[in-house]
Amino acid sequence: MLVAAAVCPCPPLLVPEVASGAAPELEDARARCADALGVLAAARPDRLYVVGPAPEDALGAFPAGSAGSFAGFGVDLSVRLGEGPGGARPLPGPLAVGAWLLSRTERSDVPVEGLGVDERATAEECAATGRALAASAERVALLVLGDGSACRTVKAPGYFDERAAGFDAEAARVLGSADVPGVLALDPGLAYELKATGRAPWQVLAGAAEGAGLEGRLLHEDAPYGVGYLVAVWS
Repeated sequence: MLVAAAVCPCPPLLVPEVASGAAPELEDARARCADALGVLAAARPDRLYVVGPAPEDALGAFPAGSAGSFAGFGVDLSVRLGEGPGGARPLPGPLAVGAWLLSRTERSDVPVEGLGVDERATAEECAATGRALAASAERVALLVLGDGSACRTVKAPGYFDERAAGFDAEAARVLGSADVPGVLALDPGLAYELKATGRAPWQVLAGAAEGAGLEGRLLHEDAPYGVGYLVAVWS
């Protein structure tokens, strides 16, 4: 059963070594992510899943100890997803950010696994995945990674789209209130057009939370660089 979830953005710039001179601009987001992870720890889960968007060659499960790297951003920094033997595949970028976020918290003996989610998965496919995760242990927690739209300004990665602000506002509303039907109602097609990588992971969370009676709280909402970043907790 799902007992807690933290929703965090996953830009590599969240890692100060990657952000370099721009690191202070995301300091509040980092701090709120740390607060969200504190909620996960307080829930005392039996199992923690780190869920994030992934390309086709990085979909599916990543065992505890799986390694990732930020070498592609010119930074000699490696991370591991919890303690374990890992696997052959490197963590995709969002899960590597998740592993970095976890590395900043107190270590625990809670088993950690990663899950790469297809951004084009339907809402029902995502929900079914979430239900399976929630049923895997008595007390399950999720660290859910993903960004809002990438089309908030003309300098954004996806250029400006007038629909982006409305999409992000609705995402903030449903995530901040733990509105399961509302999260599942987010339009996959629109999210894909707006380059909102969080839609599918958020809907995995919604499936996991069905019947759990969790309450939500929005901790952070901003759009630096024209990309929507949200931090929320469900507990």
